[in-house]
Parts: sequence; C-alpha cells; structure tokens
Amino acid sequence: MKFAVIVFPGSNCDVDMYHAIKDELGEEVEYVWHDSTNLDEFDGILLPGGFSYGDYLRSGAIAGFANVMEAVKKAAAEGKPVFGVCNGFQILTEAGLLPGTLRRNEKLKFMCGQVELVVENNETMFTTGYEKGQVITVPIAHGEGNYYCDNETYESLKNNNQIIFRYQNNPNGSLDDIAGIVNEKGNVLGMMPHPERAVDTLLGSADGLQLFRSIVRNWRENHVVTS
Repeated sequence: MKFAVIVFPGSNCDVDMYHAIKDELGEEVEYVWHDSTNLDEFDGILLPGGFSYGDYLRSGAIAGFANVMEAVKKAAAEGKPVFGVCNGFQILTEAGLLPGTLRRNEKLKFMCGQVELVVENNETMFTTGYEKGQVITVPIAHGEGNYYCDNETYESLKNNNQIIFRYQNNPNGSLDDIAGIVNEKGNVLGMMPHPERAVDTLLGSADGLQLFRSIVRNWRENHVVTS
C-alpha cells in the first residue's frame, strides 16, 4: 500500500506520520507538497498536524483551498482512505470533507499530554483492529481542538454511527466528548489526538499503531490480486 503525506507550509507532524508508515508498518510512503494536483498513484492520503499557513484566519482555513485539496477530494470520492490528524482534521472540516468545526479549547489554552480515548465504532476501515468500547492512550497537542457542530449535524453523526472516538475525560470542551469522526461513507477520518505519536511503547503508548494497521489490512482485503 502506498501513502501520501500531504505537507503544507507549517506542517510539523509530517515526519511523525512518515515514520509510522515507513518504519513501523513497512509500507510505501512519500511526502507530497501542497501545490500538487494529482494523487492517483497513492492508495491512502494522510494530512498531518501542525500549523498550516501559520493558522491565519482560522486553523486549516487557508489549507482548505490549497491546490492539493481537489486531489484529496477526488481520492475521498473514489473511496480511498483519507486520514487527518489535529490540523489535518481542521483542514478536512474547512474543505467540507467532514462536518462541523474545531474551536478554541474551552480554557483558551494550548494543551499537550496523554489522553484516554474510547473506541465508539470499530467497524470502520480505520478501527477494525480495536474492540468496541476499548480505551486507548493517545497524546494530544492542540489549541483549537474543541469540536462543535449544530444540532442537526450532531444528530446525523449519532444516527449514522460517525462518532469514532470519544474522550474519556474531555480536555477541551468538545461537544459530547467527540475526539474523532468519519464521513458518511466511512473512508474519511478526522481526529484531534495523534495516533502517529503512539506507535511505540518508548513513546508512552503503542495504541495508535492498530489504527494504521487497520487501514492497511482493510485495503489489502479489498485489493486482492488474483492470477
């Protein structure tokens, strides 16, 4: 499986994402600059965390209009896995690939540390390696991770089982403890915590590794090569 790590001016978790794919999973991965217009050669698209374009206007707002995002939308429409972490999640909402928005943390302070997440849906291509209700430990590092949406969108997220991760102890004021959601099709995931920073016990947790393994396993099951 071949992954693209999209790099925007201000991305700073692209190396972490690359390491998780290349060194921990042993899969192909390349950095792709934000002005690229074609992602057809890639099987999965990863939008890392950071401060794209310096978080001017709003976090992810300018990146949502970057040239590469049309190619990201095309990949999503084709059913390819698209995964955005932290600033990547913010970019996905700004680009309209996921509903809702990310606001300033409730206490208006940047937060960094380990949090516990509850796996609410383990039937997506990102979460089959977990058990439903499993509690995993993943780090956060954000100032605008407070997920919000209107009532209609919230009811839709619940009814369609699109809430994938919830905080066990909400650190930022997110609506209904939401830490990660998928689109209706189930192939676009956005989450504020950083599973790419939880792929080795030396980092404090290896709980994020199963997310990446799930992507690869599910992709391979759907791309069996027959002679």
